[in-house]
Amino acid sequence: HTAMFIYKWPADKENNTGVVSEHSMCDVEGPGISSYSLNPPAAGASLEHCLNQALRDVPKEKHMGTPLYLGATAGMRLLNIADSQASDAVLKAVATTVKTYPFDFRGAKILSGEEEGVFGWVTANYLLENFIKRGWLGEWIQPQRKTLGAMDFGGASTQITFETGDTIENPRNEVILKLYGQVYRVYTHSFLCYGRDQVLKRLLSKILQAESYQETVSHPCWPMGYNKSLLLSSIYDSPCTEKERPSFALGTTVTLVGTGNGNLCALHVSKLFDFTNCSFSHCSFDGVFQPKVSGNFIAFSAFFYTVDFIQTVMGRSVHLPSDLKDAAETICATRWSELLQKAPKLEKRLPDYCAVSTFVYLLTTKGYNFNNYSFPNIAFQKKAGETSIGWALGYMLNFTNMIPAEKPSSHKSMLYNYWVILILLFVVTTLTSLVTAICLLRHSKSSII
Repeated sequence: HTAMFIYKWPADKENNTGVVSEHSMCDVEGPGISSYSLNPPAAGASLEHCLNQALRDVPKEKHMGTPLYLGATAGMRLLNIADSQASDAVLKAVATTVKTYPFDFRGAKILSGEEEGVFGWVTANYLLENFIKRGWLGEWIQPQRKTLGAMDFGGASTQITFETGDTIENPRNEVILKLYGQVYRVYTHSFLCYGRDQVLKRLLSKILQAESYQETVSHPCWPMGYNKSLLLSSIYDSPCTEKERPSFALGTTVTLVGTGNGNLCALHVSKLFDFTNCSFSHCSFDGVFQPKVSGNFIAFSAFFYTVDFIQTVMGRSVHLPSDLKDAAETICATRWSELLQKAPKLEKRLPDYCAVSTFVYLLTTKGYNFNNYSFPNIAFQKKAGETSIGWALGYMLNFTNMIPAEKPSSHKSMLYNYWVILILLFVVTTLTSLVTAICLLRHSKSSII
């Protein structure tokens, strides 16, 4: 999907540190811009509703001076792999639309998976004031806290990023950041084709393969009572599934019938991962190096929505991996009519919570190797305070240079010294006044006698 975030900050704060907040957001209706490859102008038109909201939200006198950035992630990365000319046409169409608005448009860019992961990590730790915070006297304080790891689960990819003291055996997974004079050594990896939407397409492909592409196929991850007919072309229209594309006509329609079999669903979902090959001392999956997870983590995007569904709709708590596993099995065993009764507003996504919950369980435990001791350190959150967690804020902070590599400049500590001097003067003045008052009181008493 596409979303717009409007951030605000006072102009008189040095480095604008610790005061950036989310003013408003807008979800663009319809799919993400990558889905408009056959009609690029429609990608630009899809943004107009949210851009019109920006006209209202941003004060008119600030329109011209408000920087506007557009960052595209895994959906556009996939389109760029499949058809670079189409992705260029979509970005050009989007830029054409944005330029008609009176903001300071500074370009559209497709982020790499590593950038997406690191910007999400920066956002989470910035919002939670793990880098730097303002003290109550107005001075900058480096809180000396450990940073949190960040896990993002989007539509086409998933990312894991965390600070580590272990050796990062693959240089491609290592990022060195210098923020406020502090050096952070971060492990990051982005798994393309492991986002929610692409996982569901790949899962459909595995199930169809197992059933030899019959006209009617049992879908163990869909609930009993839910059936749907699909064109094969809707499953094999992605670089994530094209290697498994069958040789016969993609115009063929297949009907999938939900059977709600949690164990069989888990078996099919596990086939999306490769846990066998690893040329490093430790791997997550698909031969990707990963050091041991350590410290606290924050999991957002579809991680949050999945666990939130389990907790609010299914009424199940999630503290341990077994809780997640049991909840996934319960969802899988729940009939379609009952699910629909529980959450009628979620009808569009409702059939897939069994598969997605199972995937999140396997990804976190068998993939990232969280266990009974480390899993409780994951906080599944959508926001920190009033600001959404995701890569967007980190991206904006980076491009507006609002997180400097240097330590905060000295005039903030000068302010701190002034405060100390003023407090000391106040204390001295108060004590002097008290002593003078006591002396005068004694003198007046002696005069009366």
